[in-house]
Amino acid sequence: MRDLIYLLDQLNWISLIDIGLVALLLFGILYSLRGTPAITLIRGLFILFMLVLILSGPLSSFRAMRWLLGRVLPALLIAIPIIFQPELRRALERLGRFRLWLQQDTQEARSTEVIQALVQACPRLAERRHGALIVLERTTGLENYIETGIRLDARVTPELLMTIFAPNTILHDGAVIIRDGRIVAAGCILPLTTGWVGDPQLGLRHRAAIGITEVSDALAIVISEERGTISVVLNGRIVRRLDARRLELVLRNFYSPPPEVARTERWLRELRDLGRRAWVLFFPQHGGRS
Repeated sequence: MRDLIYLLDQLNWISLIDIGLVALLLFGILYSLRGTPAITLIRGLFILFMLVLILSGPLSSFRAMRWLLGRVLPALLIAIPIIFQPELRRALERLGRFRLWLQQDTQEARSTEVIQALVQACPRLAERRHGALIVLERTTGLENYIETGIRLDARVTPELLMTIFAPNTILHDGAVIIRDGRIVAAGCILPLTTGWVGDPQLGLRHRAAIGITEVSDALAIVISEERGTISVVLNGRIVRRLDARRLELVLRNFYSPPPEVARTERWLRELRDLGRRAWVLFFPQHGGRS
């Protein structure tokens, strides 16, 4: 009781702000890992840590147990970055490619221009049975695959896409990669999926589209040369036989606005709602209005 009174006496505005910042940081980390396998590992590590903390007092007189705990804890500090390597890499990539909210209008304009060009070009390529593979980069960088092709840095237009994928051109066999509303490179080589695709008629273009979406969060559009159909691939899953209207709907849902902008807006809305609920909880007499 005396310790609790001492702690309360030490509290001030700076301490409260400090505690709030730490709590906000932990909340952001846990929220970003929500729905991933990492959250289960964190739960297991937290339970293990609590057990060690609880047993460290009664077991302090056991030399062998104290020696074991002293060796295990440093090993855990080394193992945690290895266990969470995919999640840490994804978080760092998102941080490195984070865009400010002030750029949202420019990004939406670029996305709209790209979508309109794709909606015009893809049905015409499918009608002429010209095979095509178009990859839309999102938050995961595709520089390794861009370096395998020919750099263009050109505007996305229906005419340019149809020229690239014309059967008599040199670049028609590779993939076109689009970044920030521009065609970065053409003739790019993509990794093929090693999984079972379900349909033996799917060729190398479809396998490459599935492969690039398995190693990144990119969105891929495939046009079959044999059947003249349009397919979209995301997260290793393929949706086939799309017409122009459904293609535009898919692109607007998954490519525009950019995913990090939508994620930031969602975080801000949830934080605002959380703040409103906290205000109602602590100041009910004001009816939740500041």
